[in-house]
Amino acid sequence: MSAVLWLLIALPLGAGAVLALTGPRRNRLVPALGAAVAAVVLGAAIAAAVTRPAASAPLFAGMEAGLAVDGLSAVMVVTVAAVTLAVLVFAAGEFAADENRGRFFGLMLLFAGAMLVTVTATTLPLLLMAWEVMGAASWALIGYRWRRPERAEAADVAFLTTRAADLGLYLAAGAAVAGGVGSLRLDALPNAASPWLHVATAGIVVAALGKSAQLPFSFWLSRAMQGPSPVSALLHSATMVAAGAYLLLRLVPLLDATRWAGPAVAWAGAVTALALGLVAVAQTDLKQLLAASTSAQIGFMVLAAGSGGVAGGTTQLVAHAATKSGLFLAAGAWLTALGTRQLPALRGAARRYRPVGAAFTVGALTLAGLPPLSLWAAKDEVLAAARTGGTALYAVGLAAAAVAAVYSVKAVRYVTRPLPETPQAGYDTEQRGTRRVARTASVPLFALTLAAAVLGVLALPGPASWLKRLVGARGEPSPAPWELGLSAGVAFAAAGLAWRCASGPVPVPRTAAGAARGWLYLEQAARTVVARPVLGLARTLAAFDDRVVDGAVRRTARGGLATARLARRLDDGVVDGAVRAVAASLRRLGRWARRPQTGLLHQYYAQAAVGFLVLVLIVLLVR
Repeated sequence: MSAVLWLLIALPLGAGAVLALTGPRRNRLVPALGAAVAAVVLGAAIAAAVTRPAASAPLFAGMEAGLAVDGLSAVMVVTVAAVTLAVLVFAAGEFAADENRGRFFGLMLLFAGAMLVTVTATTLPLLLMAWEVMGAASWALIGYRWRRPERAEAADVAFLTTRAADLGLYLAAGAAVAGGVGSLRLDALPNAASPWLHVATAGIVVAALGKSAQLPFSFWLSRAMQGPSPVSALLHSATMVAAGAYLLLRLVPLLDATRWAGPAVAWAGAVTALALGLVAVAQTDLKQLLAASTSAQIGFMVLAAGSGGVAGGTTQLVAHAATKSGLFLAAGAWLTALGTRQLPALRGAARRYRPVGAAFTVGALTLAGLPPLSLWAAKDEVLAAARTGGTALYAVGLAAAAVAAVYSVKAVRYVTRPLPETPQAGYDTEQRGTRRVARTASVPLFALTLAAAVLGVLALPGPASWLKRLVGARGEPSPAPWELGLSAGVAFAAAGLAWRCASGPVPVPRTAAGAARGWLYLEQAARTVVARPVLGLARTLAAFDDRVVDGAVRRTARGGLATARLARRLDDGVVDGAVRAVAASLRRLGRWARRPQTGLLHQYYAQAAVGFLVLVLIVLLVR
C-alpha cells in the first residue's frame, strides 16, 4: 500500500517540475494536463485515506524520512487534493494566452506536493524539507506577475516574514536532538528532556504562528494578496496558512507536555481571531477583507489546538478551506471580469454575474457562522473546547464569531446592492476587465460552495463522534444546546446589525479605523523593530569590514608594496651599484694590465728587472 503514498506525493512534485520547465510553448495543453494530474492526485488521496499506508526510508544516521496517513492526515490529504483540483480547473480560464501557464500550473502542483508531504510527514527533517519547498513555491506564486515591482516586493515581504518564523523549526530540531530525541519523530518530541522540551515547543509554536499568519506575523498575508486569485484560493485559505494550524493540531501532546504552551497558543488564536476580524471589518478591498478574515478564521483553529480540541479544529479547517477557497475564486472572477476588487466598485456585481454572486453569497453567509451552515457548527465545536480553558477565553472566541458575521455580511451587502447608474466608472482599477466570467469558473465554484454549506454535518452528533474517533480525540467536549443557541443568536444579531449599518459610516475613532485599515500597522512595526535595526547592524558591520578589516588588509598591502619598492631601490642602488663598481674596477685594471703587453722583448726584460728590484726593496725594508 506504500505505492499509493509514494504516488500521492511523487505525482504532483514530478508533474509540477515538468510543467514548470515547459515554458509557454504548451500553453493550450497545460491547464488540461494540470487538472488531470490533480484529479489523479485526488484519487490517490482518497485511496490513501481509506487504506492508511505508511512508508519510510533512511535519511541520516539514526533518522528516517517517514510518511504515514493516519486519521488526521487522512482528512488533510483529501482536503488539499480536492481544493487543488477545484482551483486548477478554475485557473484554466484565468490567464491570458501570452502568459506562462506552464510555470503557474507547475508551481501550483509543486506547492500541493510539498503540502501533501507536510501533512503526511512523521519525522521533523522531512517536514522541514517540505516546509522549505512550500515557502519557496509560495514566493514564486505570489510574485508570479513579477514585472510589476510592487508584486515582487510583496512576495519578498511574505517570504522573509514566514522564513524568519520558520527558523523556529530549526531551533526545535536542534533542541530535540539535544534533549535526547535522536530520531526526531514528531510523536517522540514530547519525550525530550527539560529544558530542551520547552525550547523545542517554543520553536514549533513560533513557526506555526508565522506560517498561519497569526499575530504578530499577520501582515504578510495582506501583502500576499498581490498574487493571482487562484494562488490566494489555494495557498491562503486551504493549504499554506492552514499548515501552521495543522502542525499545532498534530502536536497537541507536545503543547500539553509543557503546560504553558497550550494556554499561550489558545490565547494567540483567540486574540488573532478578534483583532484580525476587526481589521477585516475596516477593509474596502475585497481581497484584503478575505485575507484578514483568513487570519481570523485560522485563529479559531489555533484556539482549538491550544485548547486540545483536535476534532473541532479539524472541522473548522476543512469547512474553512472549502468556504474561503470559493470566496477567493469568486473575487478572482469579478477581478478578471470587472478589473477591480474595491467593494464600492463591486456594488451590484452579484446581480450582474448571478452564478458567481450566488456562490459568493452562500460562502459569505457560511463564513458569517450562520446556522445551519458549516462554520456555525465548526465554530461551536471550537468554542466548546475553548470553554474548558476558562470563561474569558470562551468570551473572546464568541466575540470573534460575532465580528465574523459583521465582515461577512458587509461584503454580501456591497455586492448584492442594485447596480449604480454608471458602474463603469469604478471598474478597471487593478487591470483591464474582460467583462465576462470564464466558463471554467462555474463547476469549481459550485462544488466548493456546496462543500462549504454541508460540511457542518461533521459537527452533528453521529459524524462528530466518528471524526473524534478518526483523529484520536474521543474525550473532547461537544457544544451544549445552550451554546449552539447562544452562538446562533449572536451571529444573527451581528449579521442584522451589519446589514443595517453597512451603507453608513460607523462611529469609530479615526485613529482606530486607520489602524484597522492598515492591518494594525504590523508591517511598519516589523520594519521599525526588526528590519531597520538589522539593516543598520548590517551597514555598521559592512562599514567595519570596509574600514577596519579591509582597511587593515589594504594597509598591509600598501606596506608590502612600500617594502618591495625600498628593496628594489636597495637592490638597484646598492647591490647592483657595488657589482657595477667592482666590474668597472676590474675593467680598468684589465685595461692597465693590457698596456705593457706590447710584444717587444726588451720591454718585457725591463719590466722583469723593475719587478725584481721592487721585490728586493720589499725584502730589505721588511726585514
